[in-house]
Amino acid sequence: MEWGSELWDQYDIIDRQTQWGIDLIEKYVKFVKDRTEIEQSYAKQLRTLVKKYSPKRVSKEDHEMKFSQYQAFINILNELNDYAGQREIIAENLMQNIFAQLLKYLHENKQERKMHLLEGRKAQQNLETSFKQLDNAKRRFERDCKEAEKAMQNAEKADNDINATKADVEKAKQQANLRNHMVEESKNEYASQLQKYNKDQNQFYFVEMPHVFNKLQEMDEKRIQKLCEAYKMFADTERQVMPIIGKCLDGMTKAAESVNESGDSQVLIEAHKSGFERPGELEFEDYSQMINRTSSENSIGSLKSEPKTDHRTVGKSKTKRWPFGKKNKLPPLPFSPLNFYPSSFANGHPSPKFTRDPLSYCLNEIKTVKPRIPSFQSLRRGLIVSEDFSHLPPEQRRKKLQQKIEDLNKELQKQVDQSEALDKMKDVYQRNPQMGDPNSLEPRIMETNQQIDRLRNEIQKYEMWLADAEAKLVSRNDSYVQYTPHCDRSPSLNNNGSHDKESPDTTYSDDSGQEPLVQPSPVSEFDDFEDDLAHPIGSSTALYPFDGNSEGTIPMAEGEVLQLIEEDKGDGWTRVRRSDGEEGYVPTSYVKITLSRK
Repeated sequence: MEWGSELWDQYDIIDRQTQWGIDLIEKYVKFVKDRTEIEQSYAKQLRTLVKKYSPKRVSKEDHEMKFSQYQAFINILNELNDYAGQREIIAENLMQNIFAQLLKYLHENKQERKMHLLEGRKAQQNLETSFKQLDNAKRRFERDCKEAEKAMQNAEKADNDINATKADVEKAKQQANLRNHMVEESKNEYASQLQKYNKDQNQFYFVEMPHVFNKLQEMDEKRIQKLCEAYKMFADTERQVMPIIGKCLDGMTKAAESVNESGDSQVLIEAHKSGFERPGELEFEDYSQMINRTSSENSIGSLKSEPKTDHRTVGKSKTKRWPFGKKNKLPPLPFSPLNFYPSSFANGHPSPKFTRDPLSYCLNEIKTVKPRIPSFQSLRRGLIVSEDFSHLPPEQRRKKLQQKIEDLNKELQKQVDQSEALDKMKDVYQRNPQMGDPNSLEPRIMETNQQIDRLRNEIQKYEMWLADAEAKLVSRNDSYVQYTPHCDRSPSLNNNGSHDKESPDTTYSDDSGQEPLVQPSPVSEFDDFEDDLAHPIGSSTALYPFDGNSEGTIPMAEGEVLQLIEEDKGDGWTRVRRSDGEEGYVPTSYVKITLSRK
């Protein structure tokens, strides 16, 4: 069925229908544009989310990357980033294949519709012109007939009038004949225009307008077909990326399945195993012997002097027994400022400001209320790392030495390969002098050989340290540390007043050339001194999460509220405390500080 034959008299309906189809395409184009903007915004937000939670630098040497749970999280972020890329592809395809194409077709469709409607109007104007000509011919014929009839009446009247002259009668008859001649011409003209109009009308209603309507119908059907293709492409655009999106989701599932809880536990053990033995059992210290001895010897002076030393020793043993203190430090040192910096003793070189008597230090600190704690940056600057890693616990030292030897072996292999390449190049130059001067390679060969010798010496030195560390570790595992009564421990002091290396009151050091350092003995009256020193001066709210992997720092979660112990001294670090008593430093830029009102 065609519009030209079925809707020949519905020009206005066809005009409105074609215009409605164009409006529908415009509406769909706007819909696709809005959908594209949504996809672009969604992809942008996903990428922002990935960037927010991704580490700035991902390196296999990072401690966190050794855990499968963190690796899985990084893989999920990568897959989500790829997923965001697929959303961007969807937006790009919607914009190029639907929005741009439909916009172009919409312009062409408007032009084509305008052309067909213009053609119809032109045909209608031709028919109206023909009708006007017919109407004019008809009116002229009607006028001429009336005038001819009037002229005939005048001629008959003149012929019957006895007073009329013969000339008047002849004149009236000539006028009547002229009018009759004009009537004949008007009649012929009217008949010709009528025939022409009927022909034009037949051409208009059976040829021209049906042709225009059929063209509009064809245009409208093409528009519908184009719109249908755009509807399908809207779905196909997303269906095309579904396999890749499925792979992204499969990658997230695979990352989740790759998490190994036992493996992560093993990684933590390997990374932080110290190799120290657990403390031995305490032996019974029989003070009744001293009482009996005092009674038998009638000595009162010794009875006054002995208990002081015993209480100090008992207090010391008590503080050394627990690996978990209020601030999670092993072992706790109640009133030494080195309690905040355990690494300073491990290096074997404590700061001179802490070598004075601990009791006088505590009394002095009570006056100032606020402890004098150096900044975290100064702490890191004061850290002395020995070349043989003797500042580390035995197990960690052994692993560091093994890793260092592996790195040196890799570097040595590179130098050996370079040396062999230079030797081959020198041999080629000697055989073919035109390719180059063999003597020009001598400096590089000499430098490479020196590097090889240096690396071999380094490897030999680290292997000796590794053998020593393994021997000490084996001997340490075979022997069990025993705690002796106070009365039997006094002979273990050397000439400098230092304890034996394996004593629980000394800080570990593998350097046999240095004397073990004695930690100051606590006084039972000041067991809670450290908690009384630092009073909160406000609160701090974490703006960002912080790992707190470095020594002297504590981790915090975003939004966590901590007690403010000490403000930033200009080095970028602020001292805070948790509700459970754990203290440490956090970056000042990571927290929002609120001071307490006095």
